[in-house]
Amino acid sequence: MSVNDTFRSLNVGLPEDILRRKIYGDFAGAIRLIDARLARKGIPQGLRDCMTAQREMMLRTPPDYPFDRDQALARVREHVPDFTEEEFDRWVDEGKIGWIYLNGQPRYFARFFETLCKADHAFARRANVQMHGVESAAGMAGTEDRLDRCIRRMEERGRLSNRIRIRATVRLKDGLFNPGMFLRAHLPIPANCEQQSEIVIEKMYPDGIVAPEDALQRTACWEGDWEKNPTFSVIYSYVHTAVFHDLSQPGRAAPAMAGELAACLREEPPHIVFTPYLRTLAAQLTAGVEKPVEKARSIYDFITLHMKYTFMPAYFGLENIAENCARSFTGDCGVFALLFITLCRCAGIPAQWQSGLTAEPDFCGGHDWSRFYVPEYGWLYADPSYGTAAVRAGKEARRKFYFGNLDPYRMVANRQFQAAFTVEKSHWRADPYDNQVGELETADQGLHYEDFERSKTVLLCEELP
Repeated sequence: MSVNDTFRSLNVGLPEDILRRKIYGDFAGAIRLIDARLARKGIPQGLRDCMTAQREMMLRTPPDYPFDRDQALARVREHVPDFTEEEFDRWVDEGKIGWIYLNGQPRYFARFFETLCKADHAFARRANVQMHGVESAAGMAGTEDRLDRCIRRMEERGRLSNRIRIRATVRLKDGLFNPGMFLRAHLPIPANCEQQSEIVIEKMYPDGIVAPEDALQRTACWEGDWEKNPTFSVIYSYVHTAVFHDLSQPGRAAPAMAGELAACLREEPPHIVFTPYLRTLAAQLTAGVEKPVEKARSIYDFITLHMKYTFMPAYFGLENIAENCARSFTGDCGVFALLFITLCRCAGIPAQWQSGLTAEPDFCGGHDWSRFYVPEYGWLYADPSYGTAAVRAGKEARRKFYFGNLDPYRMVANRQFQAAFTVEKSHWRADPYDNQVGELETADQGLHYEDFERSKTVLLCEELP
């Protein structure tokens, strides 16, 4: 079993004395107690796995919360000099500024300022900050931007295809490299799926291993001993086709394979879990609704119309992602996708994960979304994150489009949450659930994101006739 599989036992929960220390932010004390328990014989495997994963989570959490109160205020006042303490406290209370206790003192999330700029256009204007990315640059109501044009063209033509070429790299930071050291690297590459065709690995340097096209988390991989610090690089191209589904018209779906649907209806601990709260919520959202597509729409509407986007700490340190989202009403693309998937499955609607990149001519970034099956239409798509962005921009037609549809500015690398790589890592992954920017490890340890550099660049993005 890979050490990353220990996360499947997170829902076992920590012993109460260790949990109290974690909540207080006494991570050193909690880890000391975990080490003492792990040294005992007779600890059930599920509890042992849970404590093993929690131990590593606590080691990795503090860097995500670097600011005390004065430092956090100073971070905002660099851009908004008249920002008041009262505003800060109100936004903390409203959940707009993330924080945890570290040794009994509040510490604030590293990207809280970026969250404020992304989720609140008025604040971004006040701070004179322009956030990049399609969700942030959604334009204003009444104007047609790139995605609006794309949606219009898809409605007119029935589908839209883009030929896309991307270069991705990953490299250990020079200060951490020693000649002769072992490195294993992974970078996500396009997987074979209904949206993607003509997939070509055009260049790979150095030579490495390419996972099969049907891998659930497809990567290019390199491993070996290196005398010089290599830049692992892959250039790939593919055609991504987005088909328009008009949900106002009757559908004629081809039946899906029963085994495929069954796999998309089950729990997948630790984050896709049918807790009493989520079962009840799914039942409330779909009460009185007969058609599966309308049940899924009710779930999508709940997320997009009521939830607020926030940047999240590394998923490595998160617990009960779907349920916590349904309690906090905040999340990012992956958090919203997991909540949508979990609620759909609770309601008897098969749903699954997709992720990889958004790939526009002038932007490339990691992204997650979801896929769901209803008998009357077959497999459809939902992107609750783009839906919440449309709400922020005042674009209701766009919000509705992203229930049932996606744009063709995508690269699908991952089709299952928490799937193993074809060449698995020997140590902790930087993200044990998903892979958007790559992974790197030495012979002794899995490396954190701050230990390595990565890039992804769109070299070509052209619409096909």
